[in-house]
Amino acid sequence: MKRGLIKTENEINTIAEGGKLLRDILAQTAALVKPGISTAYLNDFAEKKIYEIGGRPSFKNYGPKKNPFPAGLCTSVNDVVVHGIPNEETILKVGDIVGLDIGMEYKELYTDHAITVAVGEVTPQAKKLMEVTQKCLNLAIKEAAPGKKTGDIGYIIQKTAEDAGFSVIRDLVGHGVGYDVHEEPAVPCYGKKNTGDVLKPGMVIAIEPMLTSGEYFLTSDPDGWTLRTADGSLAAHFEHTVAITDKGSRILT
Repeated sequence: MKRGLIKTENEINTIAEGGKLLRDILAQTAALVKPGISTAYLNDFAEKKIYEIGGRPSFKNYGPKKNPFPAGLCTSVNDVVVHGIPNEETILKVGDIVGLDIGMEYKELYTDHAITVAVGEVTPQAKKLMEVTQKCLNLAIKEAAPGKKTGDIGYIIQKTAEDAGFSVIRDLVGHGVGYDVHEEPAVPCYGKKNTGDVLKPGMVIAIEPMLTSGEYFLTSDPDGWTLRTADGSLAAHFEHTVAITDKGSRILT
């Protein structure tokens, strides 16, 4: 039977339990990022840690039966916005930035979390892009309160990004999460105030600003998953799973 968007307090506490574990795993994975390491190595480490704590990598085998995503961790390097597939051939080098996006099923409930990490010294532009994307997420979380709308979240992300000279992705969105990997409502990175779905206590959403240093148009690799900026510009991605409570937002990852 399909469940609604509103989670119980016990369910949110369980999501938070899994979210803390996932946050720790992603932090440990990010600490391994250095020149000369493969993205496959990062994925293998993250998947192993998830299984060790009794979770399941929710991205692995997700998607169409003919072309499921083959890994538990998305590793998106430089112009890859999201869904980069880890492999032995992609070796990180100084100056790269890499988005690490991970999801987990834990006690039958789901969380989603992402960060972007520098590989050694990066350009001032890359550093600013990551800092602004993180700022967009922090400000968006503050907007995630009862009575607010998804457009309020999108508006603050878009304004913060564009004020800094960056673009926000239009073809991908944040989403509800908890009972499944992706649920309603959609949570775009752009929008107008007081538009979209109303946020209510008990809703759990993944807020995930995706910014580029150039234009926001995307291209897809032949693998059917990897999405890049069409102009080859850098991209950054940060994400938290957040619960809407009577008092405001509660970060669960």
